[in-house]
Amino acid sequence: MAATLLRFLLKAALWFVGLSVLLVAVLRFVPPPITFTMVGDLLGGHAITKEWRALDRIDPDMARAAIAGEDAKFCSHHGFDFGAIAGAAYSNAKGRRIRGGSTISQQTAKNVFLIQGGGYVRKAFEAWFTVLIEAIWGKRRIMEMYLNVAETGIGTYGVEAGAIRYFNHSADKLSPTEAARIAAVLPLPKKREAVAPRGFVRRHGNVIARHVGVVRRQGLDACLR
Repeated sequence: MAATLLRFLLKAALWFVGLSVLLVAVLRFVPPPITFTMVGDLLGGHAITKEWRALDRIDPDMARAAIAGEDAKFCSHHGFDFGAIAGAAYSNAKGRRIRGGSTISQQTAKNVFLIQGGGYVRKAFEAWFTVLIEAIWGKRRIMEMYLNVAETGIGTYGVEAGAIRYFNHSADKLSPTEAARIAAVLPLPKKREAVAPRGFVRRHGNVIARHVGVVRRQGLDACLR
């Protein structure tokens, strides 16, 4: 009985590894038609708006704003920023404002392949897919995917749909301030607005806007050029 169960689990694991590698390889070249988060919106009665846009057709300041706001070491880490994870854990343990330590790579893995929320099991799958996309996609594809599937508002996915929703023009014409405001919305897109932001969103957006130039000058986006 135990041997049979072990063989079953081994076969299931091998199938999962093979299929997940194949799926990641396919998505290296084609956009995902839908994600679990989008399905959740549809089941919740929300229409979804999305439009795929190649990285070359998104203003470079959008990627810089994402790096400034979400993951300053995006171009230098291999999927995980252990310093940021430790810092977030320490801050949360002290009872300060809840922080996340996830990199853009981890967020992309979660957004494309997994459901939102969940505990350690979901985190384990997130880590596995993060390793895969770093190995198979590379940084440009990860950023391209992130900027196209990240939720930028209720039922709004990707920076192209976000730019049209908030600023009435395409993502290839974003100013540093506009890009920064979208980046400020990304952590809590259902609760934040990029138009006439107030409070934390306004302050955080202004900080990101100031750091867009820093990202460019210091070459923190070098892996995307």
